[in-house]
Amino acid sequence: MIDSDSWSPELRLRGLDQDKRAVSLSVLADSSQEEDLSEPANCSGLGRIRHFTHTTANGWPDNPLPWLPARRHLGAGAVPSAGCKAQVFQNSVCNWRCWYCYVPFSLLRGDPAKSRFVTADDMVDMYLGLDDRPVVLDLSGGQPDLVPEWVVWTMEALRERHAQDRVFLWSDDNLSNDYLFRYLTEDQLEVLSSYQGYGRVGCFKGFDDTSFAFNTGALPELFDRQFTLFERLLTIRPDTYAYVTFTAPAIPPTGAISAMRRFADRLQALDDTLLARTTPLRIDVFTPVAPRMRSAHQTALTVQEAMVDAWNTVLAERGVVPLFDQPMAELTTAGHRV
Repeated sequence: MIDSDSWSPELRLRGLDQDKRAVSLSVLADSSQEEDLSEPANCSGLGRIRHFTHTTANGWPDNPLPWLPARRHLGAGAVPSAGCKAQVFQNSVCNWRCWYCYVPFSLLRGDPAKSRFVTADDMVDMYLGLDDRPVVLDLSGGQPDLVPEWVVWTMEALRERHAQDRVFLWSDDNLSNDYLFRYLTEDQLEVLSSYQGYGRVGCFKGFDDTSFAFNTGALPELFDRQFTLFERLLTIRPDTYAYVTFTAPAIPPTGAISAMRRFADRLQALDDTLLARTTPLRIDVFTPVAPRMRSAHQTALTVQEAMVDAWNTVLAERGVVPLFDQPMAELTTAGHRV
């Protein structure tokens, strides 16, 4: 098991140059991850284009992220109804090792040979200088919240270039640490809270402690911490979204429906509207994942199909209206501190 609390401070040191206001970004060019990209790496090999589409697989809910909040902020003319493109940068450190991660593990340890320190200003300039620039800028990883300054510095860079009204900023978080609250100043937290064109998603790596430990390689008790951290994030951005992965070594002994009801109870305890803002992610096998696959992982791909059926049943039981079916004007897109 990974001792992520002991490992995280070292990864933060590898991933952040506070004096230069720079973050270590993974070099995607010529990596095994690039083999899965629909377009070659861009921005000097540090960035990539990602195509977000709504539909996934039969039986799986549509994925409205980040298309829906981006469209709400920028308008239908800027974000097509079929989906959206995003410019993605990945920070080079992560304190978990999810077996299904589409990023090679060699790009998750802050290796200077496979990463480069870049300031938010330079990153934003590369992005704004792209031909046919996507309107969504996605800060991914890795684990961006090991270096939470990255998001704030990017917001400041976009504002300085008067681009905040024509770019939607998106970031994800694996809900593993409290560094956002530990290292950001009050002024930085206020920037994070008040920035209008921003969406944030936290990913629950499983539906119970067994699936969580299987997926992440981290201690099972850290499953509960995800909920504590998400609750704190809601005090900064009440509109925070959620992902969840349903892979597990087996269907729980109590049954899929019972397990999913317990998971849904915990989400609703944080915010009654959170079930509608939670999107299950179907795990597929990308190039970096294939060498990691064992029999238990093959089984997990089947288990997730049973668990998403249970998820759909529980949402129907509770009358949850998917985001796609909610009036656009009623969707909250700008968070505020409470």
